[in-house]
Amino acid sequence: MKNVPRMCCAPVYVISSSEILGGKILHVTSVTLSNPAEKVAYLIIFHILFVLFVWTYWKSIFTLPVQPGKKYHMSYADKERYENEERPEVQRQILAEIARKLPVYTRTGSGGIRFCDRCQLIKPDRCHHCSVCAICVLKMDHHCPWVNNCIGFSNYKFFLLFLAYSLLYCLYIAATVFKYFIKYWTGELTNGRSKFHILFLLFLAVMFFVSLMFLFGYHCWLVSRNRSTLEAFSTPVFQNGPDKNGFNLGFVKNLQQVFGEEKKLWLLPIASSQGDGHFFPMRALCEAQNPLLSNEEQWEDDGIDEEPHDSGEAASLAIERET
Repeated sequence: MKNVPRMCCAPVYVISSSEILGGKILHVTSVTLSNPAEKVAYLIIFHILFVLFVWTYWKSIFTLPVQPGKKYHMSYADKERYENEERPEVQRQILAEIARKLPVYTRTGSGGIRFCDRCQLIKPDRCHHCSVCAICVLKMDHHCPWVNNCIGFSNYKFFLLFLAYSLLYCLYIAATVFKYFIKYWTGELTNGRSKFHILFLLFLAVMFFVSLMFLFGYHCWLVSRNRSTLEAFSTPVFQNGPDKNGFNLGFVKNLQQVFGEEKKLWLLPIASSQGDGHFFPMRALCEAQNPLLSNEEQWEDDGIDEEPHDSGEAASLAIERET
């Protein structure tokens, strides 16, 4: 992985903005609130949200993306045989032989083995090459400039919690400041310095809240369908063809795949996602074990009648090269 500093301009900007919001909310509560018990309650809730916000943001930044294991990398002998071979059809056969030993079920758009010529490995399902980090990332969702890190299997839960607590942080600030904004508007607030802090707090909190609301809502929809951002834009291809719901196991199981089975850990930035990022249960395999699941899919709002393909028909193998 490239030696990119984790704390770049975007993370510093986010942390600085949160510190500014925190400083101003402390000033507003100290000036406008006269009841000590109310001050304590406001500040306790504020600091709980602030700690969770910083904790999840820290985990999103400093949790390194996970790369495929050694068994997905070409051995020295296979690499030498592959590179010395000039005939494309023989190269495809070499990749096919290696892929038969691995639990890979997704294919390229042309139906071939997903191979990264930069990392020299067979890509596990849902794995993609990040051109910024210069590595293949397990279950890559996207490269996020706001955390200067790849969002994937290792930190997707932390990223979702970061969005959720950022949303609550901004909502809490806007809600607590709004009544003082009304007082300012009606002329009941006389402190000149407090007026500026209240206007600034409300504007900044509402601005961030609106932008985060759409982003968090989109990722909640992705989790409910068990898709990544990349899979939402480019439908994954399986041995039987493209299937946008290929990894959709149902709402509850989709949640458990990201947050784990222990519900007490769901709201904490502690690693609890299922699996190791190399293999993911697929709808087709679940339907083969339980035929009733295939009937349930027909009742979903976005169900699509798909022609069953003969699993015995081997798709032509091709090499996927990253640009």
